[in-house]
This record gives sequence, structure tokens and C-alpha cells, in this order.
Amino acid sequence: MPKVRLKPLIEEIEGTMYDVVFKKSPRGRLIVTKRPDMTSVEWSEAQEAQRRRFRLANEYAKAAMADPKVRALYVKRAKKAGRSPFRVAFSDYFEGRDLLKR
Repeated sequence: MPKVRLKPLIEEIEGTMYDVVFKKSPRGRLIVTKRPDMTSVEWSEAQEAQRRRFRLANEYAKAAMADPKVRALYVKRAKKAGRSPFRVAFSDYFEGRDLLKR
């Protein structure tokens, strides 16, 4: 008897297309939602401050990944923690650890 294994046309999709957002749930299932309209949102001062901190953390993580020595340290730590090196560097910024100043 023949064995048949069908593969889907699209195996995985993530991102935004027009006004539709495709993302994965923590369990790996596909979530399809409408992109939120944030044009009329007025951010509070605390929200703006947090957005600034996230921007700075992102800049730090990008710079850390660009430095080969610092990247090697983050790769080692990330492997232990089961996370991506970029995310470990991002978290370090919020914990006050700056490996670029060494």
C-alpha cells in the first residue's frame, strides 16, 4: 500500500500583510488578527518613557551583537539560558549590565 504525506502549500507565516497580522501563539499555533489602529492613541508620560527605554535597550543589543567579543559572551550565556543572544543583551540593558563599557 502506498504511503502519502501531504505538505501544506504554506508551512509557516509570520508578519503583517495589509491590515492582517499573522503570529504564533506560545504553543506554536497560528493566530490571525486585524492590525490595531493606533493613530488616535495618546501615550501617557510613563508609556513614552518605557518606549524610550525599549528603544535604548534595542540600540544596546544591536551594538552588543555587532561587537564580536561581546557577542561571543552573549552567545555563551544565551545557550545556557535557552534564549537568543539578542534577547539576553536586551534584558541586560534593563538590569543595568553593560558589557560594551569593558
